[in-house]
Amino acid sequence: MERRENFTSKLGFILSCAGAAIGLGNVWMFSWRLGKFGGAAFLIPYFIFVYFLGKTGVITEIAFGRKHRSGALTSIKNVFKEKGLKLGSLVGAIPLAAMTGIFIFYIVVVGWILRYFYASVAGKFYTENIPEYFGAFAGSSSTVSWTVLAMILTVIILCFGITTGIERVNKVIMPGLFILFVILLVKSLSLPNAMEGVKYLLIPDFSYLLKPITWIMALGQAFFSVSLSGAGMVVYGSYLGDDMDIPSSAKSIVIFDTLAALMAAFIIIPAAFSFGLDPTSGPALLFITIPEIFIRMTGGYIFSLLFFSSIIFAALSSAINMMEAPIESLMSELKLSRVKASVITGMLTLAVALVLSTNMPIFGMWADLMSVYMAPLGAAIAAIVFFWLDKDPMEYVNKGAVIKQGRGFEILAKYIYIFVSLGIVVLGWIYGGIG
Repeated sequence: MERRENFTSKLGFILSCAGAAIGLGNVWMFSWRLGKFGGAAFLIPYFIFVYFLGKTGVITEIAFGRKHRSGALTSIKNVFKEKGLKLGSLVGAIPLAAMTGIFIFYIVVVGWILRYFYASVAGKFYTENIPEYFGAFAGSSSTVSWTVLAMILTVIILCFGITTGIERVNKVIMPGLFILFVILLVKSLSLPNAMEGVKYLLIPDFSYLLKPITWIMALGQAFFSVSLSGAGMVVYGSYLGDDMDIPSSAKSIVIFDTLAALMAAFIIIPAAFSFGLDPTSGPALLFITIPEIFIRMTGGYIFSLLFFSSIIFAALSSAINMMEAPIESLMSELKLSRVKASVITGMLTLAVALVLSTNMPIFGMWADLMSVYMAPLGAAIAAIVFFWLDKDPMEYVNKGAVIKQGRGFEILAKYIYIFVSLGIVVLGWIYGGIG
């Protein structure tokens, strides 16, 4: 196996993890939930959950990966072997399967984003009926070439490895994402009637805090927003040196992720209000409502290019983290080179992704299985193994840290976080998904 790489700087690591967390869910899910569940009132439970539980999960997964210098599968196998327990491979396969399964449907959506960027360049939004355009594209054979392109781009980046691939790319696209968001934010807030959208987002309706659904949706948003699955952050943590401050890095990751979500909300919702469009249309917000905004906006052609460029950045940065999990496992378990592992992973996952891309009912069931059930289960498994079976977990949480985490954090991680992660699986089943 090739010599294991490390992230070369704290900034590169933080930007890479922030890139993994900042994805399409930040763009469309957070925006309409913020408005639908009480405006600024929704931020109260969201901030509580993302700071205490989301940050705890990020610290846990990164520390677990750093301790064992390997991804979820190998790390869990190592712990089971040390304890003389069986089924380590089976248990370790669950977080890995969750992350790989999410990547498979996510890469299809990345293909949709690439197609929409092309539509922006070609001015298709001005000549097509947008709902019909999306309806004729999603689930059809015309998605195939765009899914293949999305996979090729992701594989190429990962073939270059951690330092010259993942870290270097994120050092470019994460600042680029925020620069584009600032430009789009200024434009959105300058639109006529945009302040009505700002009021929709910021004027709190505290009655929503008395409704359990508000807290449940804020919990789901906080948990999934920072990409907790028991595998994604674990694999990035495995490339981290002992001198890196994990608690401080996790705090920065959560802040960047939340900032991106808030900026996306203040780009999309005021613009939707300005043109009298539905700001709570869920996934359709990105592929139907937003193109309608650009059609009606002065300078919409340029701003559509900027917007979908920023979404490509967000989508790719998440995709490379998701795909790195199975690549690292092939490298660790089968001693393959990075290039071979990347190509093999790309070919196998693409085969499944192409089936999903041309069959929307299967796509929907697959996405629900992986994101609603497998991801929180994988996160719980990683935390249980690290805090209940592994040796000296707090030593590895605090290694390199300026401010050490104490007994309070250990209780939060060992009991509350694990209980909540398992509870999210149940809540997801009851509500049909909360992330």
